[in-house]
Amino acid sequence: MTVRRNVTPWASAALVLTALLATSCAGEKRDAARPDASPSSATPHGYVEGAQEAAEQQSRLLLNDPGSGNTRVLDLVTGKVHRTAEVKDAVRLGTDGRFGYLHAPDGTHLLDSGAWMVDHGDHIHYYSAATRDVGELPAGSRAQIRSDAAVTAVTDENGRTVLYDRGKLEKGQITTSPTLRGTYTGAVVPYEEHLLAFANKGGSTELVVLDRKGERVASPDVTCEAPRGDAVTRRGVILGCADGALLVRAQGGAFTAEEIPYGTHVPARDRATVFRHRPGSDTLTAPAGDDAVWVLDVTERTWKRVDTGPVVAANTAGEGSPLLVLETDGSVHGYDIATGKQTARTKALLTAGKRDVSDGSAPVIEVDRSRAYINDPEGKKVFEIDYNDGLRIARTFDLDVKPVLMVETGR
Repeated sequence: MTVRRNVTPWASAALVLTALLATSCAGEKRDAARPDASPSSATPHGYVEGAQEAAEQQSRLLLNDPGSGNTRVLDLVTGKVHRTAEVKDAVRLGTDGRFGYLHAPDGTHLLDSGAWMVDHGDHIHYYSAATRDVGELPAGSRAQIRSDAAVTAVTDENGRTVLYDRGKLEKGQITTSPTLRGTYTGAVVPYEEHLLAFANKGGSTELVVLDRKGERVASPDVTCEAPRGDAVTRRGVILGCADGALLVRAQGGAFTAEEIPYGTHVPARDRATVFRHRPGSDTLTAPAGDDAVWVLDVTERTWKRVDTGPVVAANTAGEGSPLLVLETDGSVHGYDIATGKQTARTKALLTAGKRDVSDGSAPVIEVDRSRAYINDPEGKKVFEIDYNDGLRIARTFDLDVKPVLMVETGR
């Protein structure tokens, strides 16, 4: 793989962004598995066996070509590429920030990217370790997988959910795990040591809160028509519904659900059903039909529809950053979210080829605290974009595989 740089490497920018956080934790990269040599010291704060802790984000891109099965891990700090086990015929690639889930018809391959973060609220720990192929989860291409620090919930197309011990997965172990009683609509989302799920009730779907054994412990007394799409934010969990979204929060040991309606009737084809955002951000994006993008400001509890060109992918870093839209002309367009006006545009980045969004294999936009990443399958490239500098192309990664599927970990 060849890396073409236009400016100072990404890692330098990340160091600046994390300097304040690093002051309260590790000042420089160290072996997190090696406690302080002082005889009187206890296990260091943030200690993780077998991992190195760093002051900056340790982002990596997981890449897969379903046709050939070639799978790669691109380290965005070093620029190095790691080979992993082949996974053919994958139709989706998901992530929970550390693991990649390659969904194929005969099962879901679990790949440990070896990069993750732990957010303590007032500071963040960043870790890196060796990439590892963990194995196969008995879940098909339509399974929905959601995780938190303790469990990974795998919900199949029939609504049955299996809980996996997150700690064991991190050790490379896939063990027999309990199946929740009953069936649920959509993904089961781990949150605040509980599980959020939609249960069928008299022809409608009711939000329920389960404990980690699957027993119902609360019901916020709210229903959601046609639930689809979810995202975990600092302010709670967003769950998409036909008339808008629900914001679910845990407060004082109780769970509340607040409706965030569109404010007008939205046809089914224009509803927000797949949310994209920068982890840690409270600004979500979702396609609004073919030629527009929804922006949901969770803090303000407002929706905004931004008219764009034909949409392939969209995302934003939030907090005053532009809305990034990959359009069918192959270029990335930047929009001011407040005004809806276009503020910047790149040249055509994508090599001529498939840009259809209908089957989930279209290019995506991954966003972190300083950069955005666009995959160009036909051109065998990934572009790194500085969205705070007029969408300048900061680096171009030339690959030996077609990066049809892509996610970012370590955030």
